[in-house]
Amino acid sequence: SIIRTDGAAVLVRVRVVPRAGRSGVAGTRGDALLVRLNAPPVDGAANDELVRLFADLLDVPKRAVAIVSGERSRGKTVRVEGCPAADARTRLGL
Repeated sequence: SIIRTDGAAVLVRVRVVPRAGRSGVAGTRGDALLVRLNAPPVDGAANDELVRLFADLLDVPKRAVAIVSGERSRGKTVRVEGCPAADARTRLGL
């Protein structure tokens, strides 16, 4: 599944599309949340934008969001502290 719990945190499987016109959630692709990012995949800019976007969407501080796998690929796993799975599903449109 796209979202699973890990203790007090949720893990979200993400597929990113860098250099999009604007950042935002664009539905799902396979078993991942499709996220378009305005930033290019250079010097961690897209990863920073992904963390910022998740913090905004899930209403948590940026420090509560971490990319735990796939930092250098389009398929990533994002860990979010302090946001219940049900809230995450609703806010991400799942």
